[in-house]
Amino acid sequence: MQRRSVLAGLMAAALAPRATWAEEPGLTLGDAQPFTVEGLIDRARRMAGAPHRPRPQIPQAWHEISYDQYRMIWFDGRNALWRGGQAPLQVDLFPPGLFYRRPVGISVVEDGKTRPVLFDLGVFDTTDRFPDLPVDDTLGYSGLRLRAEIEKPGIFQEFAVFQGASYFRGIGTGQIYGLSARGLAIDTAEPGGEEFPEFTDFWIERPANGARETVIHALLDSPRATGLYSFRIRPGAVLEMDVTAHLFARQPLSHVGLGPLTSMFLFDETIRDRFSDFRPAVHDSDGLLIHNGAGETIWRPLSNPRQLQISAFVDDGPQGFGLMQRARGFSDFADLEALYHRRPSLWVTPDADWGRGAVTLVEIPADREIFDNIVAYWRPSEPVLPGAEHRFGYRLSWGNDPAPPRGLAQVTNTRMGRHMQTQDWIITVDFAPHPDLEGDLSTVEFMTRSSAGQVSGGVLQRNPDTGGARLAVTFTPGAATLAELRVQLRAPDRPLSEVWLYRWTA
Repeated sequence: MQRRSVLAGLMAAALAPRATWAEEPGLTLGDAQPFTVEGLIDRARRMAGAPHRPRPQIPQAWHEISYDQYRMIWFDGRNALWRGGQAPLQVDLFPPGLFYRRPVGISVVEDGKTRPVLFDLGVFDTTDRFPDLPVDDTLGYSGLRLRAEIEKPGIFQEFAVFQGASYFRGIGTGQIYGLSARGLAIDTAEPGGEEFPEFTDFWIERPANGARETVIHALLDSPRATGLYSFRIRPGAVLEMDVTAHLFARQPLSHVGLGPLTSMFLFDETIRDRFSDFRPAVHDSDGLLIHNGAGETIWRPLSNPRQLQISAFVDDGPQGFGLMQRARGFSDFADLEALYHRRPSLWVTPDADWGRGAVTLVEIPADREIFDNIVAYWRPSEPVLPGAEHRFGYRLSWGNDPAPPRGLAQVTNTRMGRHMQTQDWIITVDFAPHPDLEGDLSTVEFMTRSSAGQVSGGVLQRNPDTGGARLAVTFTPGAATLAELRVQLRAPDRPLSEVWLYRWTA
């Protein structure tokens, strides 16, 4: 550990003088300044009226380290913010390097004052194989991790991470990290390229003893937009984040994504033939769920297409949407390391009427599970224009099944394969057990529809393994290369299941 002391000494000389709170022995805090949320909103507004000025990047050598080398430096938990019991929360910080090329500012807020957390390499530990890298005043922390006593007193478990551009992740109790959320999406999948706004500064309000909620404010900046995001975060079996955003445009934004989510889908039983793998499925999320303004509940199984695929679910006043992981058995993945069955689902609930727009799903071809190839967000019909403040809010719920129940049978799985003789497609859709589907299934109606080709047959049976219903249909594409398929179980006067929508491609 000699290298750590050398780097720490260099940084101490480079960044002196410093002031510290005696109660924070590990992290060093700077001078106090007045703090108000309104002041941060004004700061974002002023920034939008000036040209974009990104922070300097850290030295190139830090960019060039490998993923394995980046794992050789880590935060020493003994230096966590509020480790001494001053708050029901502990905060760890992440080192610079690898993908994290611009530092972020991190400050502590208490009693109407804010103090910056000064950068110090001495709060990190390294192995003796960590490379000797240049140290200068461009270095800084790359993000933060939140921990609290969630299950046992005295045991602080992590539940949220903010690191990289405007990305952040959360987990419910007992879960492991999977999909991500981010502050704002701009020009996703546009031919001219996507713009990735960044959270450049964070302010963490010190929670009172006994408080269940943590408040974090984050300043967002990009070439064409700025904003102030406030997060009210409550850990538990379902982790909840109430997000309030004040957005300002530098230039007109015709393609923005609110509540953007990013995940990974490599394969499942719909495209199993394309992957030679010992596992039956590999994904962080398996479907897009939508509660639209017309009262429909839509389930769209995710896909890993051969070409970029964009789907827009036009709506007015969406009630919510999310990327869900409904496969919850170990045998669904048979992966002892990745543990995909413990990844969270993530649900977005608008706090007001978001008006007209579309839940947008972007599916990007991927050949390895290290790539996040799924994006979902709300795209407003109206552009975001300069000269005005655009406020929006929503709740993010991270957990096993965080979407509000609607009394319908859920789609739990989709399987597809070719008929050995006719080469038509056999599609099976499994539904979870439901009180309305416990009796004689021969009385249950089902609706099937296709935008091209032909859907025929239709056999509804009990699945003895799940206890739920399974609908099997035959799809004959003919000359079609693309078709939108739709299935729903119904009673004469009402729906019994979610609407299953699937985009088939040749």
